[in-house]
Amino acid sequence: MIKLVKIAAFLIAVLTPQLSLAQSSFWVQVEAQPNLRKAQERARAYAGAFEDVNGFAIGSGWYAIAMGPYTEDIAQLRLRALRRENLVPRDSYIASTGDFRQQFWPIGGSALRQPSLTTTPTLSEPTAPVVPVVIADETPRQARQSESKLKRSEKRELQSALKWEGVYTAGIDGSFGAGTRRAMEAYQISIGAPATGVLTTKQRDTLMSAYQAEVTALGLTQVIDDTALIQIDLPMGEVEFDRYEAPFAHYASKNKNSAAHVLLISEPGDSNTLAGLYDIMQTLDIVPLEGERKLSRNSFVLSGSNDRLQSYTYARHSEGVIKGYTLIWPTNESRRKDKILETMKASFTPFGDAAMSPTRGARNSDQAVDLLAGLEIRKPTLSHSGFYIDNKGTVLTTAAIVGACEQVTLDQTYLAEISSVNEALGIAILKPKERISPIAYAAFDLTPPQLKSEIAVAGYSYQGLLGAPTVTYGTLDDLRGLAGETGQQRLALNALPGDFGGPVFDTGGAVVGILLPQPDLGARKLPPEVSFAAKSGAINQALTANGVKLSQARGISGQMDPIDLSGLAADMTVLVSCWN
Repeated sequence: MIKLVKIAAFLIAVLTPQLSLAQSSFWVQVEAQPNLRKAQERARAYAGAFEDVNGFAIGSGWYAIAMGPYTEDIAQLRLRALRRENLVPRDSYIASTGDFRQQFWPIGGSALRQPSLTTTPTLSEPTAPVVPVVIADETPRQARQSESKLKRSEKRELQSALKWEGVYTAGIDGSFGAGTRRAMEAYQISIGAPATGVLTTKQRDTLMSAYQAEVTALGLTQVIDDTALIQIDLPMGEVEFDRYEAPFAHYASKNKNSAAHVLLISEPGDSNTLAGLYDIMQTLDIVPLEGERKLSRNSFVLSGSNDRLQSYTYARHSEGVIKGYTLIWPTNESRRKDKILETMKASFTPFGDAAMSPTRGARNSDQAVDLLAGLEIRKPTLSHSGFYIDNKGTVLTTAAIVGACEQVTLDQTYLAEISSVNEALGIAILKPKERISPIAYAAFDLTPPQLKSEIAVAGYSYQGLLGAPTVTYGTLDDLRGLAGETGQQRLALNALPGDFGGPVFDTGGAVVGILLPQPDLGARKLPPEVSFAAKSGAINQALTANGVKLSQARGISGQMDPIDLSGLAADMTVLVSCWN
């Protein structure tokens, strides 16, 4: 077959001796690398096997390795011969001189100032470069003529490249209608060319070269995962298979400093399992707080971004199995992420009637409480306590927890908004964004309790780690604060930061205050058993001014059993978390 290639090349050279004067130079581009060091390594490797290897910068930090220069026909023959012998990657393609910038290989090379070859080299013969003749770009009439020679498959590839550039949104059908023409105009405007709606040969070559370079770098490849039972196109130039940890197949970034990651989701289940997965995934660090949240009967979508990563998750259930995928990508590469996601959406194909075993990878998985199937569970910036004060789910907490939060949640489930803040008293009112019907809410005793009487504070001492509030007992030491504040009372109680915002109970279960953070006394440090609370009377006065009416304890007397008090505290107290 190689002999036939040589004969064809010889005939071209004999019959068209002036071919190099009528066409610009062409190259067989075999690779593109995202950094100069890697490109030099690859160019050196190719140069060990071929005599006509060159390396050029192609912009945006990318570097191409190409063989040439040739005339276009000879470049096509050269490419077919190399592919046939499996000597170059299957996605190698024809590039033109206009696609290349400064030459980096060989060092000091001047291939861009040399002519196109009128004969094809063999796979091992050295070539003898001479100066090319580059013609001016085409007129609109010439552009239409050259476009008319495109095959339908070439037209579809051109539409794909226009879609990759973000200027074309219609179907890939190989028909150049009004939508394609508008896309061509938009592309021409983007490169500073006249907007004719018909790309010249040079513009098409430039567009296709950039498209092929990006596709090559991403390595979009069809993956058939026989464990997850999913077929999908993935950016295997950026990620590689890492491990299975049910319900995920992990494809981790090849670059350990990159956020790039792909998950294939596969597990048995029905609509209830799907809804559970929807809730669980929102607790993961890979699903940013801000973004789309959409759950339907058969599927869900989760998307969002922060200053570190952006992600998109899709999953659906059918006939007892749940299949889906997640794409996680660096925030500063939105354009690449959009293109990858578009390809993944179009190619996602579950197969088979089964799913990954729920125990797959369980023995090797990290059993840390802040990991789920090898993925880090999102942790709040700060967590305090709060408690319900009415049957609508209104929560009273400390002002300290809501100072600089992008989002506030209740029990890490319900989003809440800040209704009011009283900085002088150190309290804040939160209202859930969706209706909550708490099992219990506070009944306040507005009269001061007896000095030295027993009190109890309910709070998430360990900021939610235990999953339920802890009740800590102490005594009322003073009816004022250290500086004589009449709205505060001092407690002999050893509290933790997670307890701040929790309700202070008397022995009968009535709320007599809210636990406050310790005051900042500079270099002075208070004993750990000294705590402070805002009085119920001061709380009532502050909230009444904001139109909030508290429920008052009536007829509560005697001492509540500690077990009953713990139950009341669990029903009333809520974990308040600040997220950034």
